[in-house]
Amino acid sequence: MTDPSAVQSAIDTMHAVRDRCVWTQQITHRDLVPYLVEESAELIDAVEGGSRSELREELGDLLWQVLFHAEIASRDEIEPFDIQDVAAGLTEKMVRRHPHVFGDAAARTPEEVLVHWNAAKAAEKHQRQSVLDGVSHAMPALALAQKVLGKAASVGADVEPAAPPRSEEELGDALLALVAAARASGMDAERALRTRVRTLEADIRSSETRSAE
Repeated sequence: MTDPSAVQSAIDTMHAVRDRCVWTQQITHRDLVPYLVEESAELIDAVEGGSRSELREELGDLLWQVLFHAEIASRDEIEPFDIQDVAAGLTEKMVRRHPHVFGDAAARTPEEVLVHWNAAKAAEKHQRQSVLDGVSHAMPALALAQKVLGKAASVGADVEPAAPPRSEEELGDALLALVAAARASGMDAERALRTRVRTLEADIRSSETRSAE
């Protein structure tokens, strides 16, 4: 395993690059978004079909994005924070969400772990008014649909499923066939699913309003 000082070396390298690279000095959080999306996608590729060395490299590239954002944030004139603050906040959150590891709570099954996780998360996000608060619409439509369907189930706004596939391979075939049908008809599958998800979100908010009355 690499010496822990390698992490500090990466932090120091990012700091030096920000100080001395004229291109890097002009970059903002918003400018980095396309690179963050690209590096995340490349990491997914490495997880799903790459070698161990590719996985290690792509994890490093994604870590660089985190260091880059933290370095930019550290120089903010109004509300600065650095990678140490990010790490400290993450540690505090993970300790809170694992009371069965760091506290007296018990969790003997993955389902019981999830109960603790959701309870801690709910306490952290108590100011939120809807289960949809915090759901990112920057996700691809399919990932967004899966996320929102989970939220729908939690408030009783379930969508009736089609006949369940017997395997992920069969599911992939069915999804690809639907996209092929959309393409053949001149339809945009991504837009169609996003439109349907917006309708589902409206149903969820209506269900929450009725429950609050």
